[in-house]
Parts: sequence; structure tokens; C-alpha cells
Amino acid sequence: MAGSFSNYLENKVLDHVLGGGDYARPGTLHFALFTVAPSDAGGGTEVSGSNYSRAAVTNDATNFPAASGGAKSNGVAITFATPSGSWGTVVAMGVFDASSSGNLLAWADLAVSKTIGSGDVVTFPVGDFDVTLD
Repeated sequence: MAGSFSNYLENKVLDHVLGGGDYARPGTLHFALFTVAPSDAGGGTEVSGSNYSRAAVTNDATNFPAASGGAKSNGVAITFATPSGSWGTVVAMGVFDASSSGNLLAWADLAVSKTIGSGDVVTFPVGDFDVTLD
């Protein structure tokens, strides 16, 4: 899944590295699903209703092992609550610094869109969430 950092995170990283205020990474990352993809500026249409909530993952070296070769991926599965109804066709994933609202940090289109119905299990296995910088 190829994606990008949001404008918010790009500015925080630039300020952190080049003379601005230090950026404190969030202690927990909140993964979101979208039926209309966001952009670097945010937006999009996040799934809602039918038992949907963002998937929370502690932001530590166990869950996100050390980067290598300019790439980093998840060390644990990212699993969402089981839908109690239709979530529609999911086309993208986003990462936020809060369980609701908050700042979009990064996002990506899914390699394959997926229609999610009641009882479907939505999970990104270990290594399936990849972030690369070059």
C-alpha cells in the first residue's frame, strides 16, 4: 500500500529536524478506514456506524520495529472491531493521533478496494502496513 504523509505531519517533521519545535510522537496510533480517500490536506469520508471505531495500536518499537533501508512496517496485526452492518466499500486507510477527530498523519489507498459487511473481519497482517521514505 503506497501512501503519503499528511501536510500536518510533513510540517511537524520539517520543523523538528530543521530548527523548529520538537515533535512528540503520539503514544498511540489510531488507524481509520475510508470509503472516499483523504488527501495530504485531510478530508475523505471515514467509515461510521455499525460498530466502527478506529483501531488503536501502541506506538512502540515492538508494534513498529526499527526502520531498515528507508522502510518501516507493522510488527503486530492491525485489527478493527467486527462490523454489525455494512461499512461500504473501503478504498483507503489513514493514521491519526486520536481515536476521533485528531490530526491525520498519513494515508494510503488500498491495493484492492474491499466491500465490508456485517461480521467481516478487517485486519492488516504483520508487515502489511508499510511506510517508506526515499
